Amino acid sequence: MFDFFVFCDIISTNVWFVVKKMDIIDKLKILADSAKYDASCSSSGSSRKNKNRGIGNGNVSGICHSWSNDGRCISLLKILFSNCCIYDCKYCINRCTNTVRRATFTPREVADLTINFYKRNYIEGLFLSSAVIKSPNYTMELLIRTISILRNEYHFNGYIHCKTIPGCSKELIDPLGKLVDRMSVNIELPSHNSLKLLAPQKEKDGILTPMTYISNGIKQNKLDKSKFKIDFVPAGQTTQLIIGATPESDLKILKLSEGLYQKLNLKRVYYSAYISINNDKNLPTLKSPPLLRENRLYQADWLLRFYGFKADELLDDSHPNFNNILDPKCDWALRHIEQFPIEINTADYLTLLRIPGIGVISAKKIIRARRSFYLDFDSLKKLGVVLKRAKYFITCKGKYFDKICKFNESFIETNLIYQERNNLKQPQFEQLSIFDSLQPTKEDKIKCLTGSL
Repeated sequence: MFDFFVFCDIISTNVWFVVKKMDIIDKLKILADSAKYDASCSSSGSSRKNKNRGIGNGNVSGICHSWSNDGRCISLLKILFSNCCIYDCKYCINRCTNTVRRATFTPREVADLTINFYKRNYIEGLFLSSAVIKSPNYTMELLIRTISILRNEYHFNGYIHCKTIPGCSKELIDPLGKLVDRMSVNIELPSHNSLKLLAPQKEKDGILTPMTYISNGIKQNKLDKSKFKIDFVPAGQTTQLIIGATPESDLKILKLSEGLYQKLNLKRVYYSAYISINNDKNLPTLKSPPLLRENRLYQADWLLRFYGFKADELLDDSHPNFNNILDPKCDWALRHIEQFPIEINTADYLTLLRIPGIGVISAKKIIRARRSFYLDFDSLKKLGVVLKRAKYFITCKGKYFDKICKFNESFIETNLIYQERNNLKQPQFEQLSIFDSLQPTKEDKIKCLTGSL
């Protein structure tokens, strides 16, 4: 991609122009690499249409996501405005005490890059974040100026997601919110104590205050939109939590996410497995990022948002962390085996959603199909139910699956664990241990995208 970009510029007869562009390419390599640690860049729900003969479109097929609702990957230009940070957060690659290559764009450079990459069909939108330069307000002013050039000078109507800098004035949030489709304020650390330990220059209120202001602005925009036709963050607000850098349990993290969804109406909470990139006495030493734990939190997040579960149902003080082998819904079902088996032909929609192997789509299909005929296990398979899990928790016309000889917790748990270990394709000569370091399977990743657990 970079070679082609440079080649297009070399054909120019203006030698100074070529040199200037090469400088931008160097910045791009540095600041695109620095942005890879931010996970909160998916997008959805924007209805920004092309207007005034501009370019780009955030509506219908032109909506720009990192992942769309049906799992398609769509490209965003994901960069930092600058990695020259005044903070010394112990977990961050861009902390001011690190010896790394530093770079800072100008607003015009970011705008030109976005337009040039868009015209070459490399990207469909922009994800823009930044380290804190001089102060939160100064950094926010640069971001506003950048996006204002894109919207007002270049008439770029494509998708833009911009990070809000914690600690900035609320007066700067309003103009930015009217320019972008989505905003995010990263919480990063799940508790006040962890924030003091690893990011002492950041304040809890400096993070939650702009999040609350954005949430209130979105609510107000919905009330005023019919009168004033001004969009304020139409694709909603997100945040990111770093998983594994601090000792908080899965229960504490999940309850924090639940509170954010309920109180601030966040579009999504993203979970980012901690990557050990700095040496510090307050940081854990990990051989690899806790990807399985990240995966389990994403699965539980779907259960909170779409399946009607509560955090206190999935975990409690006696069971504060998710199972390494079984996904959260299977784990919950085994600990609440008294609620099963469930008759598939009579259960209501919310009850169907609690059965492992039945997702939102398949539950709706079951409800529709039952109006015409009684369902059996063959019918369920055709409707997309994952029978290898569901068969242990359901009956059809009052009968169990024909190969299930008895219904009890230990029998079901043994068979589910055996199935999951086969999915991991572990070599048979290795001794199996419940405490093995496991990685998410391909099926796990698909479930995280589709939400079918």
